[in-house]
Amino acid sequence: MTDTTKYEALKLENQLCFPLYAASREVIKKYRPYLDELRLTYTQYIAMMVFWEEKKISVKALGKKLFLDSGTLTPVLKSLESKGYVIRSRSKEDERVLDVEITEKGEALKELAVCVPQSVAGCVKLDADEAVQLYQLLYKLLGTLKDG
Repeated sequence: MTDTTKYEALKLENQLCFPLYAASREVIKKYRPYLDELRLTYTQYIAMMVFWEEKKISVKALGKKLFLDSGTLTPVLKSLESKGYVIRSRSKEDERVLDVEITEKGEALKELAVCVPQSVAGCVKLDADEAVQLYQLLYKLLGTLKDG
């Protein structure tokens, strides 16, 4: 093995992780102007998306859905609670479980956020078939990494 081939795997252009990382950062940048209007970070926004759908969820279940640990979620939830969008409380069934529930103010935010996905989608230059294929491949990848 020559030095050229020996270190081929270390080239940035040969890494799957790099375009995933860079694309993620660039897409999240596209969200910023829309989320700034809502006074939300991207992580707060994706958490709110879960609350709009679920209404009430445990911190553990939220972390699983968002692929985030409790150390990352705690400041996000504290901030959302201070804005009046959610309420955190101990589960009545099990005191060890922390539940988070959306408030009326949090529900009202949904109306302001409804245009965000379409606005950002307009920034992503993929046709519908490419977008579906990418979505499926990314979730397939997430599934293999989560289980492995």
